[in-house]
Amino acid sequence: MKPAIFGLFIIGACLGAGISAKNPPATSTTSATWNQKAAAAYLDQRMVWWEGWKVAARDQGTFCISCHTALPYALARPSLRAAMGEQGMSTAERQLLGSVTKRVRNWKEMAPSGAEARGTESILNALILVSYDAPTGTLSPDARQALDNLWAEQVKTGDLRGAWNWDELKRAPWENESVYYGAALAALAVGNSPGDYATQAHDQESIQMLKDYLSRERAQQSLLNRLMLVDASVKMPGLLTSAEQKAILTEALSTQQADGGFRLPLLIRPWERLDHTPQETHSDGYATALVALVLEWAGTEAERPQLQRALNWLRQNQDQTGGQWPAYSMNVQRDLSTDIGKFMGDAATAYAVLALSQQQ
Repeated sequence: MKPAIFGLFIIGACLGAGISAKNPPATSTTSATWNQKAAAAYLDQRMVWWEGWKVAARDQGTFCISCHTALPYALARPSLRAAMGEQGMSTAERQLLGSVTKRVRNWKEMAPSGAEARGTESILNALILVSYDAPTGTLSPDARQALDNLWAEQVKTGDLRGAWNWDELKRAPWENESVYYGAALAALAVGNSPGDYATQAHDQESIQMLKDYLSRERAQQSLLNRLMLVDASVKMPGLLTSAEQKAILTEALSTQQADGGFRLPLLIRPWERLDHTPQETHSDGYATALVALVLEWAGTEAERPQLQRALNWLRQNQDQTGGQWPAYSMNVQRDLSTDIGKFMGDAATAYAVLALSQQQ
């Protein structure tokens, strides 16, 4: 299975429990391979913790679908089943899908964290359920309902026409200037839907509004958001021309570091941490995996050497004991050994798994 890619953020008050502390150095190895079982164990442990964390709790026994932990987990975890000798979903996956499905089925009765959270959640729910349906070739009733919820939340007038309200909590990279990011995820969900969903007549007006929004707002977006658009354009033809895709990829590759990795501060607009500490200068797992994934989906042979350097960086920088890849908060300096300090590592690990799994 090659699931749909990306997405991270945290709905409503889920970010409210941050703590700041000094980052330990990233753990690096010189291994030419990567440890799938260690990655799976790390992701499972983190998902179980998230599902039980009281800050993430929502009504009717459900929980927040976070962009840093829950969404990446849902996209990446199925690719590790073979390595784990599993015949089906892990316990944490079943719990995650149970929570998403319950919220989708009872959408009108579920209490939202706010108007912005409602739009955001509709996108993430649809992307998760569609991603699990994609390998089957059939859109399930729950995924179809999630897509119906998605269109019901789409903004139909004004500057945001065609997009969705998105939590803007002034936290980089997914809760600041992130309406476009969310719209790209919505396009990815629609494009990844199995069958002929994307061409069904009753959704065509909404789909066209989404395409129009992504087109008219593209020029003013951060490189991170435009990379998301490249990814969506692979699944939804007509969003970008081949030349436009190449221009974005070329810009992204210009930020590759000497060690072959990438770092997130170079993919977004200049961003000052709240505690005024300097941004990390190390390559990080999230940015490196994200660029590698986009290259795998949309790149050409011309970019192959730089892709291989990025993949080599990922192979060499997994913590062989903990299973995770290093990544750093854009907003404050955090202790990476704490649960909150691991949020960026959760995302980095899931996307590194996705990028490396494409090579198998």
